[in-house]
Amino acid sequence: MTRSNKTRSKRVSAPAEPAATVGESVVPPNARAHVREAVSLYDAKTQLSSLVERAAAGEEFVISKSGKPKALLVPLDDTRPLRRPGRGRGQWRVSRDFDAPLPPELLDRFGA
Repeated sequence: MTRSNKTRSKRVSAPAEPAATVGESVVPPNARAHVREAVSLYDAKTQLSSLVERAAAGEEFVISKSGKPKALLVPLDDTRPLRRPGRGRGQWRVSRDFDAPLPPELLDRFGA
């Protein structure tokens, strides 16, 4: 084997990264600057209630199965209640002719 082949093979074969274990921080290269704690699926199932409370407080968790990230537990951005239809009833008025045809001079401005 020539020297160039040895050099090339060393660059191609990078050492495999060890799988994340419970408690290690996992930050993907394209992620925000948050520190995410890695949790195994088994630990996430047994400690789900406490993980959800911690996530609601702002922490982020990567849930992994067999050492591979599978899910991300993050806090909700928007916790407003859902809209209820009819809550604005009577607060505004719609004119009877709101859907009447537009005058010809206004239509001309739009090129119609």
